[in-house]
Amino acid sequence: MTSILIVDDAAFARRMLRKILQADGYEILEASNGREGLEMVRAHTPDCVLTDILMPDVDGFGFLEMLRAEKFEVPTIIISADIQDASRDRGMELGATGFINKPVKQNEVLMAVREACKHQGL
Repeated sequence: MTSILIVDDAAFARRMLRKILQADGYEILEASNGREGLEMVRAHTPDCVLTDILMPDVDGFGFLEMLRAEKFEVPTIIISADIQDASRDRGMELGATGFINKPVKQNEVLMAVREACKHQGL
């Protein structure tokens, strides 16, 4: 089963994404910040990651930097309420494969995840 890691400090956001993705048949892993997210990637090697930007401890940018530093090549989609072009650009420069604005739309999330997983051969 294809596994998706959701990294977001907001339990409500994780719950909404989990509901959307589980209904489409994905196995869901969760973390509440970038540090926990990196631990989950190390332990479970998910097929795709969805991450927020603004989180305590290690934010989404720090998380992307750590993934890059450890040579993980998991497709990572940023899901954030931050709509600034500079944030989108920085995320993409750090290796994100996509950017979705909050509040999320079910079809946007599913299309982005399916596309990311397709590139992984899943």
